[in-house]
Amino acid sequence: MVSVVNHIDTQHQDMLHDAQLDYYGKRLATCSSDRSIRVFDVDQNGQYFLSSTLINHEGPVWQVAWSHPMFGNLLASCSYDCKVIIWAENNKKWSNLYTYTGHDSSVNSVCWAPIEYGIILASGSSDGSIAIISNTDGNWSAKKISNAHTIGCNAVSWAPSVDAGSLFDNAEGDPKPNVKRLVTGGCDYKVNIWKEIDGEWKLDQSLDGHSDWVRDVAWAPNIGVSVSTIASCGEDGRVIIWTKEEDNSEREWTSKILLQLDKPIWHVSWSVTGNILAVSSSDNKVSLWKEGLNGDWVCIDDVKKTEVTEETEKQE
Repeated sequence: MVSVVNHIDTQHQDMLHDAQLDYYGKRLATCSSDRSIRVFDVDQNGQYFLSSTLINHEGPVWQVAWSHPMFGNLLASCSYDCKVIIWAENNKKWSNLYTYTGHDSSVNSVCWAPIEYGIILASGSSDGSIAIISNTDGNWSAKKISNAHTIGCNAVSWAPSVDAGSLFDNAEGDPKPNVKRLVTGGCDYKVNIWKEIDGEWKLDQSLDGHSDWVRDVAWAPNIGVSVSTIASCGEDGRVIIWTKEEDNSEREWTSKILLQLDKPIWHVSWSVTGNILAVSSSDNKVSLWKEGLNGDWVCIDDVKKTEVTEETEKQE
């Protein structure tokens, strides 16, 4: 049974768009249409308190993403102002480390690459492009995939850094790094998979299954099994699970509709082990789904806004 363990007053002055915990779950970053980002720390009693407010965007901030702690305290944000900002914390003070201004329209999504690839960030924009932003020896650079989605890109997600099934296929027991891959979702109703070949990003496959804007995509973590899994959701109220057997390069991606609602679905997110999927929809509901042994997906729990409100009132 899912229960509400805490309620956080973010103190934002406008609509809240994203909230992300860091790698250890000890810090929370939120962003809003009030153009600010707020960072909260958690105390020994599990209570969150505001530690920093980051202001440098000139429009609503749509999404934030924490880097792996191996690279320090880095936080990426993207905004309607066409910018991607990478923030760095030193001595408990945040500063603007780098600003990417190569997009021509609202930047809707940011996602850090697996740590094995180094400091690399992907961003997707309403101008239809994807940017791959990287830092090598302290120098920032970017590659741009133009016309990745004809009307606009809404979401980006990286594939795991290790080939699906490689833990079993490699006799030495040391998984081999995979080629860099991305999945993106766009306003053209498509889910696109990208692969880096000889330093250049190429479209690997375009998946059709949605009948309206794709709002979010999420590539599932891989624990060594030979199947790659992607979840996508959209304005059509549909959640689709895409799978591919990676032990045969000739296999195609197959799809299964996990959920069909009469209202938009905004986000999908995998658990760290990749076996539970969280789905949030425009009816103020978050549901958790798990695949059964027979291959059918089952809702194992859900939380509605009314339940959150009731629990909050009890705490107060």
